[in-house]
Amino acid sequence: MKGLSYRHLGSEIGFLGETIGQCLDRIADTYPNVEAVVSVPQNQRFTYCQFREVVYRAAKAFMRLGIQRGDRVAIWSVNNYEWVVAQYATAMIGAVLVNVNPAYRTHELEYVLRKSRSKILLLIESFKSSNYLDMFYKVCPEALEAVPGQIDSWRFPHLKSAVFIGKEQHPGMFTRRAFAELGDVFPTEELMERRHELDIDDVVNIQYTSGTTGFPKGVMLTHNNLVNNAFWVGHILRLTEEDRVCVPVPFYHCFGMVISNLGAMTYGATVVIPCPSFEPGAVLKAVQDEKCTALHGVPTMFIAELDHPEFDSFDLASLRTGVMAGAPCPIEVMRKVIDKMHMKEILIGYGQTEAAPLTTLTRPEDPIELRVGTVGRVLPHQELKIVDPITGKTVPYGVQGEVCFRGYMVMRGYDDMPEETAETIDESGWLHSGDLGTMDENGYVQITGRIREMVIRGGENLFPREIEEFLHTLDVIADAHVVGVPDKKYGEELLACVKLKGTPGDAVPTEEEFKAMCKGKIAHFKIPRYWLVVDEFPMTVTGKVQKFKIRELGIRRFNLTEEGEAIHTEAK
Repeated sequence: MKGLSYRHLGSEIGFLGETIGQCLDRIADTYPNVEAVVSVPQNQRFTYCQFREVVYRAAKAFMRLGIQRGDRVAIWSVNNYEWVVAQYATAMIGAVLVNVNPAYRTHELEYVLRKSRSKILLLIESFKSSNYLDMFYKVCPEALEAVPGQIDSWRFPHLKSAVFIGKEQHPGMFTRRAFAELGDVFPTEELMERRHELDIDDVVNIQYTSGTTGFPKGVMLTHNNLVNNAFWVGHILRLTEEDRVCVPVPFYHCFGMVISNLGAMTYGATVVIPCPSFEPGAVLKAVQDEKCTALHGVPTMFIAELDHPEFDSFDLASLRTGVMAGAPCPIEVMRKVIDKMHMKEILIGYGQTEAAPLTTLTRPEDPIELRVGTVGRVLPHQELKIVDPITGKTVPYGVQGEVCFRGYMVMRGYDDMPEETAETIDESGWLHSGDLGTMDENGYVQITGRIREMVIRGGENLFPREIEEFLHTLDVIADAHVVGVPDKKYGEELLACVKLKGTPGDAVPTEEEFKAMCKGKIAHFKIPRYWLVVDEFPMTVTGKVQKFKIRELGIRRFNLTEEGEAIHTEAK
């Protein structure tokens, strides 16, 4: 396909051909005394030998509670070592781990528990403003009167057990210790028999991602999807048993669970948990104290770390590499991470949950221009192409189109959603990402935006990513995100939502001053009409900026209507 935006990368190294449990056993046998998991906030450390023992115990406890191959086990928690144990213990017995977003409230919890048909829910007590116990009892009041392991709920006919990740006793729940002790009285031989029944193509994980209907869709992922994607990311990162990977990204997301946890395990590296949820100071301290060699994160996390008031006091010299993914990375931020955080081999990755999750990655040997200006090349044993969103035809090099991928990493489908699955994976097995991008003649990919985020102003197609890259070059702006808002005359107008450098109390530029900074540097029609200065962006738990909320904020702030009429267009 000469001249067309298509790439397939082969490799002399084959697939692992292992279940997650088999991979853990191999690594624990090879590196028994290497630390597997270090939870800094919990002051807990486990070597691979110790960690496997804890995983076996939990796996037998799940079996004691009647969990069969293919049964679903949900976990609703921020990052802790128990989350990692549950990840491996469920995989060890062929159960399906259901990741519940810690930001969910009662409505979303009820939806996920019902939709996933989970038989067990593991949950923590609370974190910040979220009281998980209260929310659980609101949607499942029957648990208040139930004997642990015998929940009988009309809303959740499959749910039988709840396990509290902690020491305190709560109505209808097993404590962490009581749950673990169930494993002590279950025969190890039965665990080994169960493991022999498993296949690498068994679904082992369900992760919920937003859908066009507004209801989350459960992405079904297999051992083969996850283990091999983690293995190849670790291979390109050049991980060994001597590496220590700091993981501030949430485990409920593919970035934390696969790229971080599994990626480290497949090479015998150490997972360091710096905090329950992202805190820049805690991350910097964990990197320093634990001498981490790798640090993962989304761009907003690295921006927060670089902007920490005590950044210069931390010794980050041990860092070598890491993955920045989850959202487009401004070039200036990438350069600062390389220069100021000693991460000379940091890589940019791209993918989505439906692809388990990475499909492209830059390489350590890539010149700096490619490592800061692209999301790299396709991973081994995967295919990637760029197609015209209208015709579906593969476009020439350099032409923008929709990014599509095919290979071992593509999900089994959306749980109990065959129509949505068919809309995402075409009849030839290509997963359509919904992202816009280009490919050069060497296979390097640039992501230019989302099909849904493209702004059409008076017939002109505008791509927020390009404008955001420019705004990051302005001295006064620390971070920027651009969205489209309704306009009666042009259909849509551009709104720039920005965080400023400096300190509170500094003068805030006016809209006209912002526009003057852009004049003559980018085309006039790319200069945002509206400017919104914020202290913080609306974010997901994973650190992704919620652009739809920025759009809603802009509509309210500037008194716009969905029909596009501006009642008042000046900032108040």
